[in-house]
Formats: sequence, C-alpha cells, structure tokens
Amino acid sequence: MGDGWETARRRTPGNDWVIVALGHKGEVEKVIVDTLHFKGNYPDSCSIQGAFVKGGTDSQIETQSLFWRELLPSQKLTMHAEHEFAEQVKAIGPITHIRLNVFPDGGVSRLRVLGKVSR
Repeated sequence: MGDGWETARRRTPGNDWVIVALGHKGEVEKVIVDTLHFKGNYPDSCSIQGAFVKGGTDSQIETQSLFWRELLPSQKLTMHAEHEFAEQVKAIGPITHIRLNVFPDGGVSRLRVLGKVSR
C-alpha cells in the first residue's frame, strides 16, 4: 500500500468511482492514471466521464454523474505503472468535473488531468 486512493476489496457486483472537481473549466487533452506502489491491489481497468456542472448539491452531482459523457473509454491498467492516455481521450468540450471509474476496485496513486483552460 502506498500514498493515493485505495478502495476496499469488492466482493459484490459493480465498481468503485470518485468525482473530482477540476481547478478550472477546460478541455481535456491528456489523462495520466498512476498506479505506482500498488502492486497487488491495482484496478484491472478504468474509464473516465466528464461534465460541465453549473451547480447543485454533492448528492445531485453524484446522481447526475451516472449520465455524464465518456471522456476516456475503458482502458486496461497494470500494477506499479504510469498510464498516459492522449489519443484515447475524446473531445467533449469544456468540463468542470470528472468521474474516475475503477473496475472492479483497487488503488490509484495519482490522477492527472491535463488540457487547456476555457475562459
């Protein structure tokens, strides 16, 4: 186990996820999903959804996130590695929030979302 976000082992159907508000609204060009230090407890795969959120409570944002547009289709992950995705990222316009989905569970050391700030 290392620094980062580690979910509990999942024994039931489904997956784990986290919603992250970006520092500024912008268009995503590259995503880096880092599983460094997670060797036996890394996710098998991940996907990312994104949306431009204008307001709402945390509970409303959580519910709406199920229907956000796909930013990064499902990608295979490996242990203790930095996974860089640029060509796989879909152009969905400016967004303010992302939802990182990990399948079925596991640890992510860092999530980097890179792009251009929208004014």
